[in-house]
Amino acid sequence: MKPIRSLATWLCLLVPLSLVAQEKTAPAGKRPNVLFIVCDDLNTHVSTSGYSHIRTPSLDKLAAAGTRFLRAYCQYPVCGPSRSSFLSGLYPESTRVLDNKSDIRQERPGIVPLPEQFRKNGYWTAGVGKVFHNMKNDPGESCWYEYERFENERNPVLEKAKKEFEAENGSIEKASNRRAWRLKQKEARRGASGQKIPGYGPTDMSDEEHKDGRNVRRVVSWLDKKSHGDKPFFIACGIQKPHVPFWAPQKYFDMYPQEKLVIPPALVGDWKDIPPLAMVKRFKAFGFELDKENDALRRAYTQAYHACVSFIDTQIGLLLDGLKRNGHWEDTIIIFISDHGYHLGEHYLWGKVSLFEECARVPMIVRVPGKTRPGTSANGLTELVDLYPTLCELCGIKPPAHLQGQSFAGLVDKPSGEGKETAYTVVSRGKTLGRSIRTTRWRYAEWGSSSAAELYDLEKDPAEHTNLIGKSEFNGQLEKMRGLLKRARKRGS
Repeated sequence: MKPIRSLATWLCLLVPLSLVAQEKTAPAGKRPNVLFIVCDDLNTHVSTSGYSHIRTPSLDKLAAAGTRFLRAYCQYPVCGPSRSSFLSGLYPESTRVLDNKSDIRQERPGIVPLPEQFRKNGYWTAGVGKVFHNMKNDPGESCWYEYERFENERNPVLEKAKKEFEAENGSIEKASNRRAWRLKQKEARRGASGQKIPGYGPTDMSDEEHKDGRNVRRVVSWLDKKSHGDKPFFIACGIQKPHVPFWAPQKYFDMYPQEKLVIPPALVGDWKDIPPLAMVKRFKAFGFELDKENDALRRAYTQAYHACVSFIDTQIGLLLDGLKRNGHWEDTIIIFISDHGYHLGEHYLWGKVSLFEECARVPMIVRVPGKTRPGTSANGLTELVDLYPTLCELCGIKPPAHLQGQSFAGLVDKPSGEGKETAYTVVSRGKTLGRSIRTTRWRYAEWGSSSAAELYDLEKDPAEHTNLIGKSEFNGQLEKMRGLLKRARKRGS
């Protein structure tokens, strides 16, 4: 997509007079800038979440200057529904976006997404990469002055397919080869996009040839060129890795020799006490079997995932350097999140779409100049749906009336605070919606009814291996969690 800024002149003529007046009266000079960094499929395998087996020095530097939110949870562990939720400030049952195909603009017309609210209030707004789920869901000029979404300069899978095809058939430019090459591309892309075995492995591309390298460098160029002019800026940087395919330059794979990886074994028989609907069988596409360890394949995928994480960490370092070089380190709020977590073999699961801790919990770092205390941690529960009202409060913007999230700006001032009483996450299984509620110690989930349920003591069993449903000594806690779930459903509907 070409930059929207080139259309700004005539678009201004179409903006309602109320919006123009709002932009003129906004006290732009007193408001902080915002850099909103959203990763895709990133779990808590980052050093700032306490995972010691990986190197993420850029996130370490951000955390040293801000606050780590260690109990942050998504509202739906799939890209589209999660992003629709935190970009609208609504829970998934309220957005009515419960899959990657639905569009909140059709489901809930009139809802103002986060970047649009900032644009309405005098901010220069820009985005790169995957912010909204895809180009079809992106509102375009109502949200952005500029927006771009790069792809890799080269595709390793298609490069290999082309080489093989031309060795057998001659040039793909030959008229007689065009149809066969299109079919070959389609076949190769299915493998690359994860419909079969998800792709992984090192590339011979440089950082800047990868889509995330290109997206980040566009943000840096906006900062260097002062594209925002006299307005405060709201820039959303969508980082697509470590989403499959797990591709990254070779040097990042070299950081994690497979034989040195720490791979906790999965528990044999883990699924004997878990409702069947809690399982998502995506592990089959990765080449795994239930209750059967495949250490070699697990190490290969984990190495690739970790390589992608360290790759994006390096790109994030460029963003931080760009802020400092342009004098915006002390006037820019930085929010770093993932849209949801990701399984790497825990419970024998691979990928997303579960309600377990590995999938629902996300890394989150917040730095608010003049407010956050450097190097602090917040252990109180927070939800991604709370980001919208929090940013509005921190930037002095009146939030829309529709928001269901609650500002956690209080935890920015006092990270030792308690946070929310519960965190609520849902996920679909066909026509059934699995619903999960967490407190600081317990997690409870229902898959359609209380007869298919889970209860875990996260203090004694953080890996969620022992379902306590049916154990009479926990009946009191079970009833309490059921009550909290009912309240959460009411709050989120």
